[in-house]
Amino acid sequence: MTVLKTSMRNFLAHKGRMALSAVAVLLSVAFVCGTLVFTDTMNTTFDKLFAATSSDVTVSAKGASDTGETTSRNGKPPVVPASVLPEVRKVDGVKSAEGTVFSTSVTVVDADKDGLSPTGGGPTIMGSWNDNDARTMKITSGAAPQGAGQVMVDADTADKHDLGLGDEVSWITAVGTFTAKISGIAEFTVTNPGAALFYLDLKTAQRSLAGASDVYTNVNVTAAPGVSDDLLKRNVLAELGGTYKVQTAKETAEANQKSVKGFMDVMKYAMLGFAGIAFLVGIFLIINTFSMLVAQRTREIGLMRAIGTSRTQMNRSVLIEALLLGVLGSVLGVGAGVGLAVGLMKLMGQMGMKLSTDDLTVAWTTPVVGVLLGVVVTVLAAYLPARRAGRISPMAALRDAGTPADARAGGLRAVAGLVLTAAGCWSLYAAAGADEAKAGSAWLGLGVVLTLIGFVVIGPLLAAGLVRVLAAGLLRGFGPIGRMAERNALRNPRRTGSTGAALMIGLALVACLSVVGSSMVASATDQLDETVGADFIIQSGQENGLIKPQAVQAVKDTPNLRTVTEYKVVDASLTTPDGRVSKGETINAADPSYAQDLRTETVAGDLADAYRPDSMSVSEGFAEEHGIKLGSTIAVHFEDGGTARLTVRAITSDEVVIDKGAMYASISTVGRYVPADRMPLDVLVLASAEDGQEAAAYQGLKSALDGYPDLTVRDQTDYKEELKDQIGQLLNMVYGLLALAIVVAILGVVNTLALSVVERTREIGLMRAIGTSRRQIRRMIRLESVVIALFGALLGLGLGLGWGATAQKLLALEGMTVLDIPWPTIAGVFVGAAFVGLLAALVPAFRAARMNVLNAIATD
Repeated sequence: MTVLKTSMRNFLAHKGRMALSAVAVLLSVAFVCGTLVFTDTMNTTFDKLFAATSSDVTVSAKGASDTGETTSRNGKPPVVPASVLPEVRKVDGVKSAEGTVFSTSVTVVDADKDGLSPTGGGPTIMGSWNDNDARTMKITSGAAPQGAGQVMVDADTADKHDLGLGDEVSWITAVGTFTAKISGIAEFTVTNPGAALFYLDLKTAQRSLAGASDVYTNVNVTAAPGVSDDLLKRNVLAELGGTYKVQTAKETAEANQKSVKGFMDVMKYAMLGFAGIAFLVGIFLIINTFSMLVAQRTREIGLMRAIGTSRTQMNRSVLIEALLLGVLGSVLGVGAGVGLAVGLMKLMGQMGMKLSTDDLTVAWTTPVVGVLLGVVVTVLAAYLPARRAGRISPMAALRDAGTPADARAGGLRAVAGLVLTAAGCWSLYAAAGADEAKAGSAWLGLGVVLTLIGFVVIGPLLAAGLVRVLAAGLLRGFGPIGRMAERNALRNPRRTGSTGAALMIGLALVACLSVVGSSMVASATDQLDETVGADFIIQSGQENGLIKPQAVQAVKDTPNLRTVTEYKVVDASLTTPDGRVSKGETINAADPSYAQDLRTETVAGDLADAYRPDSMSVSEGFAEEHGIKLGSTIAVHFEDGGTARLTVRAITSDEVVIDKGAMYASISTVGRYVPADRMPLDVLVLASAEDGQEAAAYQGLKSALDGYPDLTVRDQTDYKEELKDQIGQLLNMVYGLLALAIVVAILGVVNTLALSVVERTREIGLMRAIGTSRRQIRRMIRLESVVIALFGALLGLGLGLGWGATAQKLLALEGMTVLDIPWPTIAGVFVGAAFVGLLAALVPAFRAARMNVLNAIATD
């Protein structure tokens, strides 16, 4: 009880000095809890949506995905014949059954040809209005569609695009282009996570989406009272046999949940990973806090030891203070995490994904995990300072605060740091020289961990040298004040090393990712210059988007074009000369001009020959695996057609980035074995302009495709910029997540300076007494802060460049052969670190300059 009272008294007496450590714990716990609450809320939202939209039993085509999305490469949804409906209706246990048609392979535009698809990545779904949809949608204006000239839209889409009753809407499918006027607007009775929905009457949906009037994509079955979904499914299967896919509501919901689970897990664990980095940085702050508090209370602890306090009690006292700090910061962090989750939901709403706070989900495990994590990390971080407190002898009561041993790092620590760093460097060297990416990645991971730990351990030794180098270039020009700032930074190398290491971690990751991102852009640009011969690239901006036949024809009708190349992906299984069957393969079918549009290197044969009748190419790796050589014959069974025996005319190199591992054949060859109505739509169209007509052709293509907002026309310059922007956006997102760790590191610098000012109160008072001005005191603290921040930046940038260069060597195995170091970014980070130092010193410098001289001198 006495130890607890002493710990409580010390904690409350030094609460101001603990504040920044508490903030670090709060931020880290808030990030963890916010991530958990946000992802749990998204899961709850999707679970409710899937449960509400699933019928008791659903009958669909065998080729349909488990989630019901349309996946046919020909742009049409997989369908079942209309004759299935009466068969289902007569099954035992069926209350009602309804045939429906829907498609996600559709482009919807308004009267001005502006796209009506969601901007947040949600799907555009068009289908027939049915009883199942009526359970989750409420018509708030107008009426449901009744004929070919009517369409109903969801309220969110109508509000976003300012649509009203009577407005004209057009939709483009693989079947054709259709137009109707809005007859009604319906709002969701459950949360809409960002989809755009358009409803037609059944006949119009069949004709415009499926291209036939006697088919359905789904048959929704409702069970009679007292009949379970599982029993109903068995009865339906008994009637229909195994010809169709039959799923219960639970199975459909689980399939939908599985489809989003991968994305959710990636987002969840990525955010938790960055939270872990923030915790790691926070550990340095907590260690510094308790180390400095123990040093400042050396005489007090010595007196307590002299009056009978044992080492165990002293150790326990410091750990109890850490426990109190951890509990306080964690509890506040849990509350802040819920607020962070709500903020993320609002942000997602602005991006198009609607999430309601009504679905806010705070599982009991979330606060438990947050508090446990915060407390455990805080107590573990305080363990070493606590042990140091327990080792203070009663004789310390006769000395001033601080111990001489703290002034330099131990020799054992220096040796351990050098060994770890050397082992890490050797691992990075092994990674750079690896022949396989998988083995190299393991070495890279080990090297990153070892060099990071090594730099942390060896930090005090590095501080003694690097701070002097930095001071010689930056501080000496400030005269005696600069020299005093240098000596203050060198006074306790362990403290300087620990503070710099906190900043080092975040900046090392920034530098590494900058090198990797810049090298990827440079390598891809180099590959484009070397291999792409086409002037223009036309693609859909939607995920797995296809190019409708109308758009392809519009491209072909554009003047000033020399060649237009269609490019399709065809599913097939291959029987190779070794007798093995390779399932799930794809053949890239293109026009013969593709051989000039993409100059792919071959190790045998000429790629142009692969576009001859009944010919194909294979990749180098596939050929080696199956013993294929020029002239070999492969039996190709097309999933949507017959079987062809194709002769291998070329073997492409695996030392490429674009279309690595692809197998090529001509569209005319594939067309002999796949019926026209099952032929896949284009995933890509390439075009080349006539000599001197590039600008006119570019504008002509943009005009021709103006009515297809899902398609993008790019020349090679546009494509390079797009690639750069995409990687830049990804890096900016990562930098934003790393900002939390950097903020915690800045708090660490502030904390070190603030406690250092308290520690040197008497010294600062004496300096003021002998004539040092307040301005000079502020400058001294600022310069000390800047040199500590720059020390951390040097360590971080050095590590990050090493990691990034090694990672690029692994990327070179995948064709990313160009190492590009973004020196402007590196220089900007280094200069930014100096400003971080100035910012961190604002409050400590102000407090130091405002000290009462007499009171400061009188301080013990």
